[in-house]
Amino acid sequence: MKTNANKNQASSYKWIAWGIIVLSYAINYFHAFSMGVVKDSIIMEFGLSESMFVSIASTYAMLYLIMQIPTGILVDSLGSRITSSVGTFIAAIGITLFSLTDSVTMLFIGRSLIGLGTSVIFVCILKLQSSWFEQSKLGTMTGITCFIGTLGGAVAQTPLAFLVETFGWRMSFRGIGVVSFIVAFGIYIIVRNTPEELGYEPVNPNNPNETKTTFSEVIVGVWHVFKNPRTWPPLVAYAGFYGSSVIIMGIWGTSFLTKAYNITTVEAAGFTTVAVVGSAIGAVVIGNMSDKYVSRKKPMIVSGIIYALSWALLILTIGKLSKTAMMILMFVNGFMSYAYVVCWSAVGEVNNPKYVGVSSSVANIGGFCGSMLLPLAVGLSFDKMSGVENYASVYRVAFGITLVAVIISVIAGFFLKETNCKNIYEEI
Repeated sequence: MKTNANKNQASSYKWIAWGIIVLSYAINYFHAFSMGVVKDSIIMEFGLSESMFVSIASTYAMLYLIMQIPTGILVDSLGSRITSSVGTFIAAIGITLFSLTDSVTMLFIGRSLIGLGTSVIFVCILKLQSSWFEQSKLGTMTGITCFIGTLGGAVAQTPLAFLVETFGWRMSFRGIGVVSFIVAFGIYIIVRNTPEELGYEPVNPNNPNETKTTFSEVIVGVWHVFKNPRTWPPLVAYAGFYGSSVIIMGIWGTSFLTKAYNITTVEAAGFTTVAVVGSAIGAVVIGNMSDKYVSRKKPMIVSGIIYALSWALLILTIGKLSKTAMMILMFVNGFMSYAYVVCWSAVGEVNNPKYVGVSSSVANIGGFCGSMLLPLAVGLSFDKMSGVENYASVYRVAFGITLVAVIISVIAGFFLKETNCKNIYEEI
């Protein structure tokens, strides 16, 4: 009876602990997608060029990228609790500074602190999941995590547009800062790294991840993950899929739609909200299909091909679709953008399970390389075509660059090692 009671308590607790960190991840997605809605306001207020604005926005991704290897080391050595609570607290300071400043320099600093703080959250969740949930459910759990996280991106669309129109972008961002401080303290108080810390039985007793990992062992793990050739195809795929989703849902989607359909920012944000909601649903569906059909490779390739086709259609029909058809296209684009939801599992399952944090962090490098470099390339294309009055031509070039990145990701999917949803690590 005591064993059953402990199992029930552990089952209840794991959802509470997971939930509070996932809330921080939802705020992370808000940061990733919010800049598109406030872009015109910030450019006008600070007198910025498109490429300068993109540089500020991309500072988030740059710090996120730089922090991935340190994140893996921190998570595998310190655990999810300390790492995620401190990270959320730093991000809260960053968004607060960003909302208060009148200096372009402080915009960079605030956005950098946001990237620094949020960079650790997703890896902390993956580490926590590997300790508290069964191995056979990790694909589905990652999909649900991405679903909830992406809803934070949905808040950064129409709801944020309403808040900005009502209270201004500064007050809106300040409110997110307050929520972030509360979540940071909640993580520290509630979360524990493993069931054993609360006296419960381990969920995966034979998993090397359940044993304590020393700092020196983690450093060795970093080298082993990087030198494994099977690590790289998921990284490349993640780069194009995620980077392209930031283009449409995070930076240029709202401004593109206002020009293409001559609608208000709030109306345009409604379209991008549909894309974000589509991506949230896609994360759950594609992640679940991966577990159900015991495959990482096939779901990525199929959804990636459809995603590439949606971008091609978007480019060919600029200003020509009805609002209803455009809404459907945005939903499909968002849904299929989560072809990368299998990437973390795909990397983890070809590497030593002892280094879950490291392999997850290395996987993240691909996505945030894409979210940093692809927007910069697109921003430069806008600057070079600043004198062109035909907006359709400008966006065809910009989105054409994006489509090429997506096609490269699809090709990378064909080189992904099929794991059949189990760890197949071996020394290479």
